[in-house]
Amino acid sequence: MGWFSRRSRTVEGTPTKLDREATRDDLAALEAFVTSRQGVEFYLEPETTATDTTVMAIAHDGEWIRRRTGSPRVAAKLAHRYAVPLYEAAKTGYPERMRAWNRAHPERRMR
Repeated sequence: MGWFSRRSRTVEGTPTKLDREATRDDLAALEAFVTSRQGVEFYLEPETTATDTTVMAIAHDGEWIRRRTGSPRVAAKLAHRYAVPLYEAAKTGYPERMRAWNRAHPERRMR
């Protein structure tokens, strides 16, 4: 028996996801963040075997939230609706202001 042969797989042979799918509450949280902060940008994070497609919304001061969107298309529609720039995090990386905000708010990382 191989090291990875015990991994659970679906009927089609692809690995199962360890996380839940996106919900309306996820999209509502992104919408609330966009409408209550200035200078918000979206950073699209691709789907993995462990989690669904996510968007990290980062405000002008570096405050951020990450929520599932279900697909890049849903993220793009939400960004278009609120006129928010959408970047691919894998290509652009995250802005320095987010890291500065994380350093200024260490209690946020303890959750």
